[in-house]
Amino acid sequence: MTSANLLIVLLVGTVVGALTGLGLGSFFTNQWYLAIVAGFLGTIIAGIARNVIVARGAGVGPDSSRTPTLVLVYSAVASLAGSSAAMEVAQQSEVLSPAWIGTLAGLFSAVLMALLMITYYTNPGEEPKLRR
Repeated sequence: MTSANLLIVLLVGTVVGALTGLGLGSFFTNQWYLAIVAGFLGTIIAGIARNVIVARGAGVGPDSSRTPTLVLVYSAVASLAGSSAAMEVAQQSEVLSPAWIGTLAGLFSAVLMALLMITYYTNPGEEPKLRR
């Protein structure tokens, strides 16, 4: 189930970031602001989509744990770092299209959110247990 959660977060975050870059690219004169907005929206919408898909769509049983609000808040703050890293990668690759910047910002921010989710659900010192 962890793999499904991570795939949902990464795919939705990347797609939302790309669509944000395509849709809002012409509104921002400074592309760093576009990266910040794309990363933030990608992170928040990926967290919401993960909660909805796991709780309703997957049908994995009664234990459909939702991502806590605390993790979503921390990942929204971490999206600043992911968006800044995405802007650096876009500048180094010399591809500064709004869609590319939004895609990278959504992907990098979603990766940071996935790391936060893994860290939140990990209990150090305990043996891994399979859920039914």
